Amino acid sequence: MKVSSLGDVIHTLPAVTDAKRANRRLQFDWVVEENFVEIPGWHPAVDRVIPVAFRRWRKSILKTLRNGEYADFKTDLKREHYDLVIDAQGLIKSGFISRLSKGLTVGLSDSTVKEPMATLFYNKVYSVPRDEHAVQRVRELFSRALNYPLQEDQLGEIDYGIDLTRIGVSPEHTPSGVLLFLHGTTWQSKHWPVPFWRELARLASARGYRVQLPWGSESERERAQAIAQGFSAVSVLERQTLKGMAQHIARADGVVAVDTGLGHLAAALATPAVSLYGATNPGLSGTFGQHQVQLASTLACAPCMSKTCQYQGDAHTVAIGGESLVVNPPCFSTHPPAQVLMALEELIARRGARVAVS
Repeated sequence: MKVSSLGDVIHTLPAVTDAKRANRRLQFDWVVEENFVEIPGWHPAVDRVIPVAFRRWRKSILKTLRNGEYADFKTDLKREHYDLVIDAQGLIKSGFISRLSKGLTVGLSDSTVKEPMATLFYNKVYSVPRDEHAVQRVRELFSRALNYPLQEDQLGEIDYGIDLTRIGVSPEHTPSGVLLFLHGTTWQSKHWPVPFWRELARLASARGYRVQLPWGSESERERAQAIAQGFSAVSVLERQTLKGMAQHIARADGVVAVDTGLGHLAAALATPAVSLYGATNPGLSGTFGQHQVQLASTLACAPCMSKTCQYQGDAHTVAIGGESLVVNPPCFSTHPPAQVLMALEELIARRGARVAVS
């Protein structure tokens, strides 16, 4: 099980693919937060998806206990006696869920897990290197728990196993001339400046692309409208379901993303994507897969891993449209829009899609 967040859920998919290839008889049930319940079902090896609502339940614990929702979840979870229960997330809440189920529970050791207290819920633990990417750590956990070899050369082969027909998309990509800008994220320090997005939209439009902007909250909708203002080739999408977002990502020629869960979905769908990292480090939990480029800041203070920018040094400026723009957060001064579009077009060309030229 990997309960949350979106990126964490997606990171587990390659391990499921590995395990199914090693043993065709394997079938998985998956416990996941209700907001992400669609994703495990996109993998053919997943039989049953069991939603959990800890994020919502903790806001009103007494109500949850009284209305029977938690009791129903436990009943659903205990319906099967499992040969093995794997906690792929390593949090106290995911460890607790694993112990509620029927079956031998396993997870990472206390020296390699995110929250060491989670190991109290396991019957058996495994150690994997802490300095590997999250995708590789989960793949190694599955290989050891399920007793199949994962060779060094296999680690370079990433297959998220998503059946595109399950999300209503053809497995054969047809060039669409569309770029998707995934501008929404949580931390203030992860946001690429709006003037950068607008300049990227201008450059992309001049190259003949149409740009689409999704959103998931009112603040994101307002940002999308600010980016799109004045550009006829840039449109703000209607609010999408997770499946709808997957369809738009899969059909796009390319994606530009900040450090956000939807960027991991682009990687899982093998859509060419340039992901922008300033305050955060892509090395251990960044986008991972085919046709992916991560642009990490080279500013001395990055990655700071701070939710808000704490930079106190000299201002960093970038020329945009003949004007000198002060970049905030300054770590993104190393990601000018022209460089981002160049990197994306190289990925698109490598994939074999048509590169639009004016």
